[in-house]
Amino acid sequence: MKFNFKNIFNWERWSYDVIYLPIDIFWLWYAIKARHFWYFTPVNPTLIFAGFEGGSKKEMYEQLPKWSYPTSIFIEPSESIEQVKNKMNEAGLIFPVVVKPDSGMAGVLFRIIKDEAHLKIYHEAVGELYVLQKCIDTGLEYSVFYIRFPGEKKGFITGLIVKDYLHVIGNGRHSLSELVNEHPVAKFKVQQLKKMHASKWNEIIPTGTNYLLNPAGNHNTGAKFVNLNHEIDQQLCDVFDKISDEAGQYYFGRYDLKCTSLGDLKSGKNIDILEFNGAGAAITHVFDRNMSYFSALKEIVRHWRYLYKIGKINNKKGVAYWGFWKGYQFMQKAKKNFKRMSAIDKRIP
Repeated sequence: MKFNFKNIFNWERWSYDVIYLPIDIFWLWYAIKARHFWYFTPVNPTLIFAGFEGGSKKEMYEQLPKWSYPTSIFIEPSESIEQVKNKMNEAGLIFPVVVKPDSGMAGVLFRIIKDEAHLKIYHEAVGELYVLQKCIDTGLEYSVFYIRFPGEKKGFITGLIVKDYLHVIGNGRHSLSELVNEHPVAKFKVQQLKKMHASKWNEIIPTGTNYLLNPAGNHNTGAKFVNLNHEIDQQLCDVFDKISDEAGQYYFGRYDLKCTSLGDLKSGKNIDILEFNGAGAAITHVFDRNMSYFSALKEIVRHWRYLYKIGKINNKKGVAYWGFWKGYQFMQKAKKNFKRMSAIDKRIP
């Protein structure tokens, strides 16, 4: 990210390593208490590495209730484009579709594919199993952070946000390029956005037009997170108790989903779960721009305490902690793959 003096005060735009630096000691403390460095690994027993990092979307979707997520198929890079088209036809999928790598995170290599030519480019570049999914282009995207203790039917929600995707608003005078360069967040992503919007880059955007720059609802893609914690109630908790109970052993993590309205979300209607992020899920409600840095750190540590407690309970039930070397190797492999995907992400439209 290009340095800007204002970013010093916008702590939510700092890198995660910098944000967490003052509280790393608490992470170490819980590891010492558990007597295992990877103290979170028993938390979600049916997700590899408890869903902390480098997990599999296929693994996640296979455990979610079938009714709760969009039609999805899984594509191997070794398959021909004709085989991919046949799979799409069999599943009733038509363009546009969403694609994302099986081990992806932070919006890297997330794309909305509008035609076969674009799909072919993506298919030949991604280099790993990927998800091809029905594109849900209605409603709003929410994140719900849900926690439940093993052995209990009722859990609780610690965070609820709605996402405002990175966009600019046309004024009838300035080109897309000019609007991007004037935007407080988008101006730091010019090269990426220029590639994504090459055909529109020099066009004047009509007055009042809400022009979407990135459809990925991730922090690093520039999405704004609006905290709705005041809307959390028992009705909403009941919805996610039902989903998590059907999933089996999801005890800690964040559901990212689309829904037609907050009212429908509380009623358990018109929900399309995009992902469940496990032990490594970012606590997105702290990134509301109105939350102080100190309050955010307290909230993060509170969630780490839940990780420790749930891990201890599941360990007593027979779920083993990962050994240090096993976890270290898994993390290194995940980081290497993320670096590979990030490089590809910069090259393809």
